Order: sequence, then structure tokens, then C-alpha cells
Amino acid sequence: MVKPIPRLQLQGFNNLTKALSFNIYDICYAVSEDQRQRYIEYIDEQYDSDRLTQILTDVAEIIGANILNIARQDYDPQGASVTILISEHPVVDKLGKDVISDAVVAHLDKSHITVHTYPETHPHNGIATFRADIDVATCGVISPLRALNYLIDSFESDIVTMDYRVRGFTRDVKGRKHYIDHKINSIQDYLAKHIRQKYEMFDVNVYQENIFHTKMHVKDFDLDTYLFEANADDLSFKDRQRIEQLLKREIEELFHGRNLM
Repeated sequence: MVKPIPRLQLQGFNNLTKALSFNIYDICYAVSEDQRQRYIEYIDEQYDSDRLTQILTDVAEIIGANILNIARQDYDPQGASVTILISEHPVVDKLGKDVISDAVVAHLDKSHITVHTYPETHPHNGIATFRADIDVATCGVISPLRALNYLIDSFESDIVTMDYRVRGFTRDVKGRKHYIDHKINSIQDYLAKHIRQKYEMFDVNVYQENIFHTKMHVKDFDLDTYLFEANADDLSFKDRQRIEQLLKREIEELFHGRNLM
């Protein structure tokens, strides 16, 4: 049996900031203008502020954080945002009762979880994309990496880009500064097996700065999974080739973050 690593004995509160920025893209092809509009409506319904609030509430529970405040908004014509303020320990009043804070986003207790969605369609070529940006920032021993697999499984993600950074320092009882309190070689270390099997992955890590970057895209391409309200068998061979080329180009451009000539 492997002996557990002794817990770091700190002089005071662990004030290391651990921030996970998580960006996903879901891509599809909608043949007509009506279908493209229905795709936007479908995404708005699937990922409205109520659904996003539930996802982020689950994230808070997974990482062991206490919710202080929730702010959410659905936008016109599309998109939604949710911000949840969290703390490592419950906030109590003078009578010892748990309190939900009246704090606003600009006045954080310690940490926060946010999500913003961006559904959009191309006006000419039929490509439709849904982007969700999620940020989980924590202080203390709770780690946003615990919720990584849940977040990936909660969205239909063709492309995922993740940035994880540990900032600040904390002191042990001897006064020595510690700039990270856990071992990590890559964000991939925290991904479940079924996710690693599904995606191609690429890392850029700056270990001396405690900065870790992983991006990935799905390995397999099945045209039917990208068609909205349509089946590949109902399209001509020429149309299937054209649409597949458009989709693969879109995936490559979003994955690499640049336009391909």
C-alpha cells in the first residue's frame, strides 16, 4: 500500500489561486436558413441560463466549494451567461447560520465559476457553431481540475481548449514560500480514459511558470453527427464531399486558431 504524501503544514490560509479556463466548440451544418435559425433556437434551449446554472452548481459540488451568490442572464437574440461566487468554507453569520452572500461579481469572497455561450451561424456556407467559455477560479486546497471530466461530458464538444494556471504563493510553518501545492505534468493527467480515447490532444506547458495548456479535437469524423435535421444518405455524393470539406476546414481552423489559406 502506497503511503499518502504528508499534507503541507501551512503558516495560515492557503491563498494559491488555481484557475482553469475551458473553451469548447460544437460544430454542425444546417442546409437552409430556416434550419440554421432552428439550430440557434435549439442551442438556446439546450444551454439556457437554467441549464448552465445547474452545470455550474454541480461543478461547485464536485470541487467541494460553497456557493455564495448566483447571477445569470439569457440574451436576445441568443446566448447566456452565469456567474457563481464560491468559497472553500461556508460563510456563516453571527448566529452560526449559513449565509448566501449579497456580493456582486466585482467583490469576490475568494473564487468564482463563470460560463458564457456564443451560438452563431455563417450567413453563406451553412456552418453553425456553438462556443462555451467556462472559467473556474479557486483559492485554497479545492481544485478546479476535479470537475474537468464532468464539464467535458456536459457539452457536445468537437474541440476543447483548456488553460490551467497556479498563481501566487503560500507559506509553510517554517516561512518557506510554495508556488504550487500539487504535482502536475499535464492537464491530460486529469482526463478520464474515455475522453483520452475520444480526442487527439496537444500540449504546450510552461512548467517553471506553472502554466499548462491542452487542446484537443475528436478523432473520428462521421458526417451524420454534424448534420442538423438532415441525413448524409439523403445528400448527393457531391454535396457530401463539399459539406465534409467545409466542416473539416472549420474544425482545423478553430483547433489551430487561425484561418487556413
